[in-house]
Amino acid sequence: MNYSNEVENMCPVHQGCNHGPAPIPEEGRWVKPCQIGDIYGLSHGVGRCAPQQGTCKLTLNVKDGIIEEALVETIGCSGMTHSAAMAGEILPGKTLLEALNTDLVCDAINVAMTEIFLQLVYGRSQTAFSEDGLPIGASLEDLGKGLCSQVGTIFSTRKKGVRYLETTEGYILNLALDENNEVIGYKFVRQGKMMEAIRKGMNPSEAFEKNVGTYGRYENAAKYIDPREE
Repeated sequence: MNYSNEVENMCPVHQGCNHGPAPIPEEGRWVKPCQIGDIYGLSHGVGRCAPQQGTCKLTLNVKDGIIEEALVETIGCSGMTHSAAMAGEILPGKTLLEALNTDLVCDAINVAMTEIFLQLVYGRSQTAFSEDGLPIGASLEDLGKGLCSQVGTIFSTRKKGVRYLETTEGYILNLALDENNEVIGYKFVRQGKMMEAIRKGMNPSEAFEKNVGTYGRYENAAKYIDPREE
């Protein structure tokens, strides 16, 4: 360790009380984190890229400071989906500090990593007060039926109004309008559950029909429109 002459010529003043870091809540315990291995928790981070073309939601389950589970969800950019695939391979097995200083391919994913790091090291995780935290695999519960991300896609113009294209329930098939041409409901297909049924051998047409549902006052509509064509 090198010291400047100014420091060398100073007289020593001893440090008084030093109680260490403030405790943070981690999986139902209060922990004074001194090393990255002291960090536990499951939490989420959201980031966007520099041109704001897309965004990423990153979920990590961390035990002993090591990422044991990662869920990477992206929207708005086709290239970002491929970056998410690479990040999914990169993250598990790294310490939280390694992951923070690893290029996760996409700006949005890197920013999400920064945000989730801050949450975890400040004790703001989703499992801060959950005894023993959550098991590995818990992030899958954030997904919709059939393990599909919960995505909302809505398009609207001043001249022609709103078009619901996709909601948590699924892919929108048509909109229900009342006498004033206001939306009062919609019909949708649960894509995740439909594909799950097809994978298990169900006829695609039957799988489609079994996973169609409605929302709102759909049956009371004055007319129905295809949001993608009409």
